Amino acid sequence: MPYDRDVTSTTPYADLTPELILSAAETVGLAPTGGFQALASYENRVYKIETEDVPWAVKFYRPNRWTDTAIAEEHGFLQELVDAEIPAVAPLARDGETLFHAGSYRFAVFPWRPGRAGCVETPSERQTLGRHLGRLHLIGAGRFTARPTLDVASFVDPAITTLADCPFLPADLRPAFLATTARLRALVAAAFADVGAPHLRLHGDCHAGNVLTNDSGLTLVDFDDCLNGPAIQDLWMLLPGDQTEQEEALAALLQGYELFRDFDPAQLRLIEPLRTARLLHYNAWLARRWQDPAFPRAFPWFAEDRHFRELMGLLATQEQRLDAPPILRRAP
Repeated sequence: MPYDRDVTSTTPYADLTPELILSAAETVGLAPTGGFQALASYENRVYKIETEDVPWAVKFYRPNRWTDTAIAEEHGFLQELVDAEIPAVAPLARDGETLFHAGSYRFAVFPWRPGRAGCVETPSERQTLGRHLGRLHLIGAGRFTARPTLDVASFVDPAITTLADCPFLPADLRPAFLATTARLRALVAAAFADVGAPHLRLHGDCHAGNVLTNDSGLTLVDFDDCLNGPAIQDLWMLLPGDQTEQEEALAALLQGYELFRDFDPAQLRLIEPLRTARLLHYNAWLARRWQDPAFPRAFPWFAEDRHFRELMGLLATQEQRLDAPPILRRAP
């Protein structure tokens, strides 16, 4: 769920050539063999670099998105987790530094962690993941100071403004869009205020695709969107299927989670508000990134009239859910 500090260049990676990528790896002491593979990443650019010993992942940060201080907080959080033996991946450090420069780009180097994404499916696997998340949230007590907070002002308001001004929003839908999103904003803000959940440092984008599995166990990856927010943000996207399946998955996650940290069931009331915020924020992200050539190629449907009409339907559904009592319950 990318967060924008600013709208970036229309061609932010135009100068990121293979020569620069391999040269960057050499500057931090790696010995590339010349082989590298671009990995699926739209926000940043990430490459698997082959070396004489082991492969590495080299991550080039999108220009102008994060401050150096914000990236340092991401890296510091990862190191705290690794030091506590939580299965995350901390960046390579050279002379105490983890953020490096190559031309106009900033990059970091991570140990390569192979695995399959989206394969946490059994109660046992979910209990294990819950244990890791409970410990992650223990470590996460406190606040980031240079990274965003998951609230209406940071994630809902800017998204509504961006989408209202998006040229792809059909003119005949704009009045309904503004009216619907105004009501949604009020409902989301009221839910956040009513629950009053404490904020802590989170993974922030904890869905099944960011949990890798292999024969050694689970690894939590992609902390690029780590932020301050309520604990439920790192749990709700791991709940698949219908209500029964979601409650079973939640029970398994919490069985592991609460071995290390209590969970306030009142936070379940935040699932639909958070889903609404994510829906708006994701679409606004596409709108902001549209001038980057990678986005029209990957998401051509975003420019279609039909997409925004379907989005209005999804927003109407979210309004109904926010108006109704929450249906997800914690299993006794």
